[in-house]
Amino acid sequence: MMLPTESKKALSFKRCIEDGDLVIVYERHDVMKPVKVSKDGVLQNRFGFYKHSDWIGKPLGTKVFSNKGKFVYLLAPTPELWTLVLSHRTQILYIADISFVVMYLEVVPGCVVLESGTGSGSLSTSLARAVAPTGHVYSFDFHEQRAVSAREDFEKTGISSLVTVEVRDIQGEGFPEKLTGLADSVFLDLPQPWLAVPSAAKMLKQDGVLCSFSPCIEQVQRTCEVLRSNFIEIRTFEVLLRTYEVKEVKMDTSSMVDESHEEDNGGTRPCKRKHRSNEDDTVSRDNATSVVMARPCSEARGHTGYLTFARLQCLA
Repeated sequence: MMLPTESKKALSFKRCIEDGDLVIVYERHDVMKPVKVSKDGVLQNRFGFYKHSDWIGKPLGTKVFSNKGKFVYLLAPTPELWTLVLSHRTQILYIADISFVVMYLEVVPGCVVLESGTGSGSLSTSLARAVAPTGHVYSFDFHEQRAVSAREDFEKTGISSLVTVEVRDIQGEGFPEKLTGLADSVFLDLPQPWLAVPSAAKMLKQDGVLCSFSPCIEQVQRTCEVLRSNFIEIRTFEVLLRTYEVKEVKMDTSSMVDESHEEDNGGTRPCKRKHRSNEDDTVSRDNATSVVMARPCSEARGHTGYLTFARLQCLA
């Protein structure tokens, strides 16, 4: 497995690829796929074909070439990359929300975390890394097939010893009584999270933290009304991430110098565009300078949901 989870070891990746390992094949930032390495396997894409046998023994992060001389990178299936390539059985949490949740839930190695529902397992994977090597994540989903698929994914990524997935309707039945008072943190991603709040309060240790993820503000309002009876420090956040494209472009510096001279002389540029001759184009190419430009991505991800955090009130 790619992720050793022995109790005395930290959760970390092996440095070299072996037969049977899971790797992320990286073509570019928006084109990646998970691949299980097999000594007789072959990967085919638009760049040609790649023999898995050439990958075995190479360190993670290696650049490998196809029969056409085109390359891809072989990367470790970290929670960050796995979130981008996993099968979407439900709407998932992305990196910005996940990192916020892990921090505000105060998840550290050795913690016990309860999660409902499991969904596609995006958050579960990050929670497992955060609690390793001695903690545990108990995840619940009312949909049996989603739970089965999540278990299979956790086996692939090597975290099955850190995550237990059960089929249970937390809104209707609550969390199992056997977990009462054992949880350091509880995460709820449910249509009606307020129904699960009383049960979550029983599961939490004193001073434990709860988080509820809801896409609609009306859900947040109803949840907060119920939280006030047993919780303090109730806060709601919306995480908005703005990404930028950074690339190198060629710019004609001669035209910039001409404009500067015109402004210094008090002149104005003519309205009519001047026709460039072939000779002018040659000079322009000679004066071209590489400049690094940055601009916001046109397809930035907007609202995902609201994150409501609350701390269990300590009994005097």
